[in-house]
Parts: sequence; C-alpha cells; structure tokens
Amino acid sequence: MDLLVNLHSRRLDALKDRVGDVTEIRVALPPELHIVTDWVRTHFSAYWVSEVTVAMAHQPPGCLIAVVDGELAGFACYDATARGFFGPTGVSERYRGRKLGLALLYHALMAMRAQGYAYAIIGAVGPVAFYADAVGAVPIPSENEDIYQGLLRVPPQPKAES
Repeated sequence: MDLLVNLHSRRLDALKDRVGDVTEIRVALPPELHIVTDWVRTHFSAYWVSEVTVAMAHQPPGCLIAVVDGELAGFACYDATARGFFGPTGVSERYRGRKLGLALLYHALMAMRAQGYAYAIIGAVGPVAFYADAVGAVPIPSENEDIYQGLLRVPPQPKAES
C-alpha cells in the first residue's frame, strides 16, 4: 500500500515539536556512500542499498542520516525509486524507541518541501499506523498495483550438499 502525505499540513509542525532535538540528522555526504550502503546492507537489504545509491547520486543527496556519538544510527531517503517518494528508511535495533525514525521522517519530508514538493508518497508501506499518526498519511487507492509490481527478485540459492 502506498500512502500520501501533505507536506504543508500542520501535522508536520506538530511532528517537529514531538521530535525536538533528538540527535544529529544531516544530509549524507557523497564520500560516506560506502559507509552508508555497507550499513544498510548489514541492517536491512540489498534492495535498499540500490535505493540509497540512487538517492545519494542526486544534488543535493536525497539521503539523510542520524548520527549518535559518531555512529550511524539510521537513515532516510527520498527521490530514490521515483520522484516524490519517501523511503527507504530505517533505524538500527540498538537505537529504536528514541524517536530517531520520527526525526528522520520529519527532516526528509522538510527537505522534500524545500525542493518544491507539495506531497510525498510513501511507497509499499509496512507500518501504516505509524505514518498515519506521525504525519496524517492516507492510503492511495489502488488495486494492488504499485511501482514495485514486477520487481525482479533474487532467486533462492540452492542449499549446499553436506
């Protein structure tokens, strides 16, 4: 399911108040690409590595990172799979529950708004309630059709014989 977010909603101002100054959130720098992609591969998936790589290729880069005590703790991308799309995004298990996901969401959506977007699409959402509560995201009607339809999948590897 895809969700739509109004980037001029008062919900974003409320989110800013909820987030406060939880940690350092900044645009990832191109020389950090290998660090970010290695981290995303370790904590999430190779598919997300591809999306991070595309988001980092934009000027300015469309990948924000959360840094805690000099350590990468989370990331959020936009304009990766398609223009106007937010995601992928993730926070390492160690740092979950500290509002880093909310902070990354807020800052990425504000970056999109600053670049002229009026709305953002959150594609293939897992936690619908999270986004609905955080930014008032609403489902985009569809008949199980989305941009990821027909995505190539890595075939299962045969098990090694013992």
